[in-house]
Amino acid sequence: MEENNISQRDYIIVSAIELISDSGLSALSMKHLSYRSNISEAMIYKLFGGIGEVLVAVVETFVKFDKSIRQTVLSKDASSISKIKDFFNAYATYYENYKEITAVILNYEELLHNADTRELVTNCIQDRDEVLRQLIKEGLERNEIKDIFTTEELSDILISVMNGMILSRRVIQHEKSLKDEMLETVEKLMKLIAVVP
Repeated sequence: MEENNISQRDYIIVSAIELISDSGLSALSMKHLSYRSNISEAMIYKLFGGIGEVLVAVVETFVKFDKSIRQTVLSKDASSISKIKDFFNAYATYYENYKEITAVILNYEELLHNADTRELVTNCIQDRDEVLRQLIKEGLERNEIKDIFTTEELSDILISVMNGMILSRRVIQHEKSLKDEMLETVEKLMKLIAVVP
């Protein structure tokens, strides 16, 4: 019975992510989720207690790989620029393989105004930014990165590039994959700021 509950719980989370991706955050309701997942509202309430808990589970799924990505990138014995590229490669791979999950990024603002998800989303944004800033700062200190931008400016630019590309794919067909385009753009930016020995 426990395995069945775990399976249904995961299926509900996936269905919620797909529903948000297809129809927006405002479409996430018990009625729509029940219809989408083909699981009764009573069962969803039994497993989650309410739509707020479902939304928390969606955001938790979104950030599930963050810790391992951060640890992997930070533990590498490589230049800061290589680590920054690896950081974006990891996220680009994740988002390329699970396009629907990017709907969370596109709903950051609304999720920050939701009492159930505010802390999770805030921590996600801050943790990602902190790691990226750490890598940039390290690169500046090692004289691998030119000091054209402040750490904060460069971090904001890089995160904005990723989020912009994700949003663009919602409305415009692209020839290249998200991963390929993101990595090419990050590579170009890194060439601009890299200190040439």
